[in-house]
Amino acid sequence: MTGPVLNHLGKTWLELGPARTAESDGPWRAARDAQGILWMALDVEEAGANTVSRDVLEGLDRQLDAIAEDPPEGVVIRSAKIGSFAVGADINMFRDLKDADDFKTMLDEGHAVLDRLEALECPTVCVVHGQALGGGFEIALACDRIIAVNGASFGFPEVNLGLHPGLGGTFRLTERIDPIEAMTLMLTGKTAHTKKAKALGIVETIVEERHVEAAVRDAINGNRKHDGPSLKDRAMALSPARRLAARKMRSTVKERASRDHYPAPYALIELWETHGGDRNEMQRAEIASFADLVTNETSRNLVRVFFLRQALKNDGDGQDGITHVHVVGAGTMGGEIAAWCALNGKSVTFSDPDLKALGQTIRRAGDICKDQHLSGIENRDTLDRLMPDPDGLGVPKADLVIEAGPEDAEIKRKIYAGIEPRMNPTATLVTNSSSLSITELAKTLKRPRRFAGLHFFNPVSKMQLVEVVSHDALYGAVADRLAAFCGTIGRLPARVGDYSGYLVNRALTPYLLEAIQLIEEGHAKETIDAAAEAFGMPMGPVELADQIGLDICLHVAESLKSGLSKPMVEIPGWLTDKIENGDLGKKSGRGFYDWTDGKADKGAASNPETAQAITDRLILPILDACVECLREGIAHDSDQVDGALIFGTGFAPFRGGPMHYARSRGVDEVVARLTELAESHGDRFRPDPGWKDLD
Repeated sequence: MTGPVLNHLGKTWLELGPARTAESDGPWRAARDAQGILWMALDVEEAGANTVSRDVLEGLDRQLDAIAEDPPEGVVIRSAKIGSFAVGADINMFRDLKDADDFKTMLDEGHAVLDRLEALECPTVCVVHGQALGGGFEIALACDRIIAVNGASFGFPEVNLGLHPGLGGTFRLTERIDPIEAMTLMLTGKTAHTKKAKALGIVETIVEERHVEAAVRDAINGNRKHDGPSLKDRAMALSPARRLAARKMRSTVKERASRDHYPAPYALIELWETHGGDRNEMQRAEIASFADLVTNETSRNLVRVFFLRQALKNDGDGQDGITHVHVVGAGTMGGEIAAWCALNGKSVTFSDPDLKALGQTIRRAGDICKDQHLSGIENRDTLDRLMPDPDGLGVPKADLVIEAGPEDAEIKRKIYAGIEPRMNPTATLVTNSSSLSITELAKTLKRPRRFAGLHFFNPVSKMQLVEVVSHDALYGAVADRLAAFCGTIGRLPARVGDYSGYLVNRALTPYLLEAIQLIEEGHAKETIDAAAEAFGMPMGPVELADQIGLDICLHVAESLKSGLSKPMVEIPGWLTDKIENGDLGKKSGRGFYDWTDGKADKGAASNPETAQAITDRLILPILDACVECLREGIAHDSDQVDGALIFGTGFAPFRGGPMHYARSRGVDEVVARLTELAESHGDRFRPDPGWKDLD
């Protein structure tokens, strides 16, 4: 052993007292301590986080060969990475393998390895710090005991890729904890953080890092025991009880996703309902089901979405050099931006002429910290970094000033006139405008090269995308810095050009306006929303307009009109009257829908048969607007468009994005359908000239 393996954990292999030289085998490092316990560390080379690949499983298999030849007193598995244990499977495998039989062979081999780990006669302990997700969680479940370091989390996010666990998670988790709780974790893809994981029975104990060694020895010495199966566990081993539970699960899943769009949760329920009482049968069925799912179109498209996200994330790699952020405006958007920046380690000052808004921002920050499962110390540190600043004293100290004032160009110019002279000359000023021209706003500034758009989406704490909006005079280094800033606060930057509505709102606005036109024609709002949801949108356009705010939607639409070459839907007088009467949507309790406890009071679709006929009128204008943005050079390429629309609007992820959907459906067919709609409903459907350049 030439050096420390786990310095970040405060231990080296030598400090653990190994009796022999540590050995490396691919991604695994192993050494025995003086008590004969074998410590194995997973350390995938040239990766910031461990992923579970064929190489990892084959390396583990070789370690098990060595254990069989010379059995230790116990085995400890953990990570040598700072951030986590293992974040799931290496998704590249899903692109490399195309055939279901190839996947089945790989899964058979992986199951055999974890079965060997589970069958070891000596005690096995998995120590988890950070995330143990997907395949990483499945390795942990194959061990006798799991010890969590504070901050650990566990989950099966496979459902987000159109899959369910495939390395034994379906039966090992349902055996280890309450099977209903286990199924809920797998069906939702949610994460069980440290305390919840302990309450569920996933982990046996939670310790600080300095106490890991003592906890491991305690576990290996047999001082920690599993509870026997509960009454519910025994009941769920019987098929009638599983059938009843499965029926309820299907009903719940159906509220979120249809079987046609997302088959994985339904396949998981069927798997457990049919085979939950027989581990061997469930294992065989899990492998067959996974191999079938991973090769279908839904999973292929969701894997594509994974890589689209990675591409956006990579564009935000790098150091931003931003430590102090000042936010002007503490309304809903400004307050959340300030809170999110503080949560992600930035020192934040924020100002607003309304002192009440400053206090509301602090309360909002506390709610966001709770939603993000921050510890008490992390919550305290976040709030310590968030400073109300009614006089704007933080402006001269800030590396980045974010203006989040009203969506009015004259108000914004007045704000800039007051703060730009006070800013550090090397600092960057950005606007969170959702539609105003960055080029025009920059004209009154003394340092326009250090001014750009940074368009967050509402709610900031949940929406992953941020548009980094450039203009011709912007320094390239400033754009790079802003993209890196998005990365450091855990957001996905989409670098776009200055255009009416930029990229996302340019594409989304026709979707919303066409819904208004359909209402004008007499279609029921519920039927319109049902058509969009049947296509796969997370929310129909009428409900979405209420969520955004009808006043904001109207303002964005009016902002877009002057900058577009084709006509838009005319805003009917009744909508203007509704807005003037204060019926603004969710925020006022009434818009198109009445809102109760944050939910729209929706009736049934009055004529579901018309939903399919409506779908193209809603969806195809999105595609056409995306093509327009590509032709105008507002977006870099089709992949960026797909990623931005998925993460900025929720565009049906299982379809792989609007441009991918257009190609899958057939460009010629889409253009022909747009032409038909233009003849029937007007020039707003006229296909953009850019379609001819789309391969």
